[in-house]
Amino acid sequence: MTIPRRSWRGAGALVAAAVVGLTGGVIAAGPAVAHTPTWAVTCSEVTVDLTNYTSDVPNTVTVSVDGKDLLPTETFGREFHKKLALPDHDKPVTVRLVVKDADGDGKHSLDDSKTAEVCDEPSPTPTEPTPTEPSPSEPAPSETPSTEPSATPSEQPSESAPAAPAPSPSTPDLAETGSSSSTPVIGGAAVAVLLAGGGILWAVRKRRTAQN
Repeated sequence: MTIPRRSWRGAGALVAAAVVGLTGGVIAAGPAVAHTPTWAVTCSEVTVDLTNYTSDVPNTVTVSVDGKDLLPTETFGREFHKKLALPDHDKPVTVRLVVKDADGDGKHSLDDSKTAEVCDEPSPTPTEPTPTEPSPSEPAPSETPSTEPSATPSEQPSESAPAAPAPSPSTPDLAETGSSSSTPVIGGAAVAVLLAGGGILWAVRKRRTAQN
């Protein structure tokens, strides 16, 4: 059976229409997956993934924490991927992502904020006590008294030594008892004085008698 040329032409037109329709469907489906911003915030970091943006325009992205720049404004093309560490904080902080789409009227721009909670401090790991070695005990002092003589002489006199007899207060002095060695000399001088006085007296009386 021979197919007329007109039928071939009609079939070609149908195929061409189908190809155009398929291509248009793919092109129409393209914008549905374009400009995909994805970002996540944890207590310690911020992850930003921007894909399917127009590559030949100056798109920009900025990340801030409580109004302070964590990522100053940066220009990117088709894609942007970055992980940023959050500063230490003891209370929840607000993280803001600003993406400006430079293609067309900027309808795919993004301005979004999320809260970064405080990270839980890890519980301290209990440390096992280090065993201490017992110190050797010092030897107890011997209870046996030492037989060596003491090097320090006793300040108190021994009780067995006889005490020197103290002089009795009632005993008269030796000078008063006449037992002194000078007593004969004094006695002899006194006798001589008496004899001399007697001789002088006798001589005076005899002279007076002779004159009378």
